[in-house]
Amino acid sequence: MASVMEDPTLERHFKGHKDVISCADFNPNNKQLATGSCDKSLMIWNLAPKARAFRFVGHTDVITGVNFAPSGSLVASSSRDQTVRLWTPSIKGESTVFKAHTASVRSVNFSRDGQRLVTASDDKSVKVWGVERKKFLYSLNRHTNWVRCARFSPDGRLIASCGDDRTVRLWDTSSHQCTNIFTDYGGSATFVDFNSSGTCIASSGADNTIKIWDIRTNKLIQHYKVHNAGVNCFSFHPSGNYLISGSSDSTIKILDLLEGRLIYTLHGHKGPVLTVTFSRDGDLFASGGADSQVLMWKTNFDSLNYRELLSRHSKRVTPDPPPHLMDIYPRSHHRHHPQNGTVEINPVADTQSTDPQVVEVGRVVFSTTDARNYDGASSSRAQFTSGMDLGPLRTHTQAREEEDENQEERFAGGMTASPAERSGIPSSLTSTLENIVQQLDILTQTVAVLEERLTLTEDKLRTCLDNQVLLMQQNQQLDRSDEESEGPPL
Repeated sequence: MASVMEDPTLERHFKGHKDVISCADFNPNNKQLATGSCDKSLMIWNLAPKARAFRFVGHTDVITGVNFAPSGSLVASSSRDQTVRLWTPSIKGESTVFKAHTASVRSVNFSRDGQRLVTASDDKSVKVWGVERKKFLYSLNRHTNWVRCARFSPDGRLIASCGDDRTVRLWDTSSHQCTNIFTDYGGSATFVDFNSSGTCIASSGADNTIKIWDIRTNKLIQHYKVHNAGVNCFSFHPSGNYLISGSSDSTIKILDLLEGRLIYTLHGHKGPVLTVTFSRDGDLFASGGADSQVLMWKTNFDSLNYRELLSRHSKRVTPDPPPHLMDIYPRSHHRHHPQNGTVEINPVADTQSTDPQVVEVGRVVFSTTDARNYDGASSSRAQFTSGMDLGPLRTHTQAREEEDENQEERFAGGMTASPAERSGIPSSLTSTLENIVQQLDILTQTVAVLEERLTLTEDKLRTCLDNQVLLMQQNQQLDRSDEESEGPPL
């Protein structure tokens, strides 16, 4: 079957974060991209041209993981502040928060049915939560060092986890037992995930490798060492035929899993690439890293209609196992076929699209931290460890700190002067006004919370009064019935 293969292209870049991009995930509706950062904010980028972006503020430390629920109506974020937040990805910016661990939470992931969350932490545990009531369900405790990542299998029967004890573990979600351990790592295991059919897991390591196991035979079936530094993250294409990876060597690599070879090396980031993720339909992928840039790429290299193919697989009525990594044939040879040659892509910077307008939502009502602290000036930002060398990251952030220190947030593309410079108002007065506005915002939100509590109190009081009236009526009826039973006085 012939098909035209094209190289991936850089579609858009998104600027709005003020520090290292640590994680990213596409909304299943393919209309939004969520990213988390060392600037402690979660951003929701709307993929429609000229649409506004939302910055959600609430976490008090580095955001380490982000994942959309299958419905797309909820997004979960994990943080080094030991909490998990569940956000509504709209301008309301509503969120609920719960303390998930006793140390940094490294990753968060929804089950396919959206009913459960799995979290991994530096407290060496993996925990599973009920989403609806934010209820703790159970803990998996066999890791002997920090746990970097945990993921549900597509059918929800298994969890894969990995960490600094150099192991990848498989867990049974019904028995809560560890069913297998893979220990071939020369360093921390940084990331783990299942392929779309759930028959294989891949894991990446600080030893520059990516390994793929068939979990039905528990055998290593593919082993790649294509990066020159630790691999921080990867993502399977929905077809299971490709895998993209991001590394501290500043590159993104694309592997053809059917042919077992590297086909593309993408250069677009300056400094370590910390996150890569495919959209749910595989048409797009996003990347982010130490340069605070979010890049969105068009896949192009896979033109087969896998959505139709996968739907045919899901309609199987025989008890056959799900399609294996190597099941999906026929497939044409890739046009970049010579020996082990790989195509190097240096994308041209996007000069057409302006930076989206950013709307800030979800501020904490009783925040003990000055709002300006969210501008990424935290001294702890460079301590974010993803199995990468922190040297270049620290140098990069320090250099950019000086550059960004006195710059206000840009609300529209092309505006490089600060609001004070544009209006001619002295900076001291501007700063005072900003403080007043922030305090007013806090007062407004406090009043709103008090009003809500007053309303709840009034409702409870009304219920109590209604119950009291009912009790009085019942007592009166009992008194009457007693009098009637006694009869008239003699």
